Amino acid sequence: MIIPRVERLIAALSLSWCLFSDEFIGWIGLAVVALTVDSLKGPLTLRVVLRFDTGYRDAAEVLAESLQIPLLGGIEASTADTGFDLLLGSAGLSLRELSTELEEGRGQQSGKRKGKIKQTANADIRCDFIAGELRHRRLYGGGKNQMILKATGLNKHKPSVMDLTAGLGRDSYVLATAGARVTMFERQPIVAALLADGLQRLREGGDGEELAIAQRLFLHRGDSLDCLAALAEQEAPDVIYLDPMFPERGKTAKVKKSMAFFHHLVGSDEDAAALLPLALQTARYRVVVKRPRHAPPLADMKPGLSFEGKSTRFDVYPLKKMPG
Repeated sequence: MIIPRVERLIAALSLSWCLFSDEFIGWIGLAVVALTVDSLKGPLTLRVVLRFDTGYRDAAEVLAESLQIPLLGGIEASTADTGFDLLLGSAGLSLRELSTELEEGRGQQSGKRKGKIKQTANADIRCDFIAGELRHRRLYGGGKNQMILKATGLNKHKPSVMDLTAGLGRDSYVLATAGARVTMFERQPIVAALLADGLQRLREGGDGEELAIAQRLFLHRGDSLDCLAALAEQEAPDVIYLDPMFPERGKTAKVKKSMAFFHHLVGSDEDAAALLPLALQTARYRVVVKRPRHAPPLADMKPGLSFEGKSTRFDVYPLKKMPG
């Protein structure tokens, strides 16, 4: 029997338009159900497998089939080409990167060197809107003075926002916390599953304020390049937000563990430059692009203004004056 919370997660992942509130807005009917890992711009070179805790087998079987990845029990060994474990249990869905090393040893009789594969699990990555850093940022994170809020124009006006590169939804959550209604796009099916799980847990485990935030967050599972025009025909968003994954920096650069993790899983968004012209044709008031502070503008298109921090820059492409 599928546990109800996970059953709803699976149902949400089967729709191309997912709304995490009691009000159903609509379903566009795009063919994005059961996307496989190899359906990205480039196939993964490392295998992803799904593991499950006791009591979650039925739910895990459905999820593994929808993601088209192998299913392993808790004690089954991974093969050497497995790069990631997707874990389903009472705490929700999480992803763990595996580091594979070759241990050298000697045979007991021949004395010859023998190689043994050893896999080490790194810290779990999950989408968590209730605890940890995002909760601290919501309660103590600077309020309206945050650069992302200034860049997107969240003051008296509470705009509708399309986040075309959602990832784990961190920036979308910050925008929704400030009152924006945010539609998130995520084309990587593993990341979309993590994001859907985080949203579901926010909706079911959050307090009254967090529930209100959850009701302003919408998830669309698919490639924004393919889906944006169709969605925009219904209602153009006030703001379009882009945070593309850029190529990894040099070895000497300090990169957050979660960012390095996503580089390994997703790679860089090499087609991100194509999103900007489409976004400028679609947004009502402005387009905002998040960049590393010293990176060139996306698609070499100069912004109208920028907000700079220590390591991050928000490039703003105004189209017309926002109300409020």
